[in-house]
Amino acid sequence: MAFLFRSLLAAGLAITLFPSASAAQIFIARDANGTTVLSSRRLDRPTQVFHVPGAPAYRTTTEGLPRNAELFEELVQEHSQKHSLRPELVRAVIQVESGFDPRATSPKGAMGLMQLMPDTARSLGVVNAYDPEENIRGGTAYLRQLLNKYGSEQLALAAYNAGPGAVDRYDGVPPYRETKDYVRKVGSKAGATTNAPKRTVLYKWFEIIEDRIVPKFTQDPPRRGPYEVLN
Repeated sequence: MAFLFRSLLAAGLAITLFPSASAAQIFIARDANGTTVLSSRRLDRPTQVFHVPGAPAYRTTTEGLPRNAELFEELVQEHSQKHSLRPELVRAVIQVESGFDPRATSPKGAMGLMQLMPDTARSLGVVNAYDPEENIRGGTAYLRQLLNKYGSEQLALAAYNAGPGAVDRYDGVPPYRETKDYVRKVGSKAGATTNAPKRTVLYKWFEIIEDRIVPKFTQDPPRRGPYEVLN
């Protein structure tokens, strides 16, 4: 049977690659268990299916990272750790945003690996958004700001794509197809977060009470005045 399987598979490939007028065909179907079945005749009625020992299994895979992704892995690791981000999340954002092309420019003017808009780049102190180190430094800092504000990766990604104003306006992921697709794609590539360690963020600022400077702490960022983020 193993020889028959290999023969049928070889014949199927040959017919696919080199079509001819020959009547020989290979029909491919799936049984009730989802197993791929090869046959020399149509499988249009109940058919006895045989297991082929040693036959290769069919599996699906997620999209692999581009070859040049490894060029930026050290920067991804460094700045992910600095901002307490999952490296998987940062890689996924870069993959969806630019495909790891440091020279990428969107029609709207977003620049570089993490596609920073000009105003966002300036606010983050990024001088050259096409420099991988500056871009990843700024992009991860911005992603951390959004995570601190919204408390979830889903909302942070929605804000990264559509802007914080849109997330605030709809009090959640905006009903834009582009943004929904973006959140789904990045989330899928980044993987689940259920096993990731939980991170507590505290905000520290000072108030003057009766001529005394008193430190204050909270899990929500203060609405005004300078503050410090404590991990």
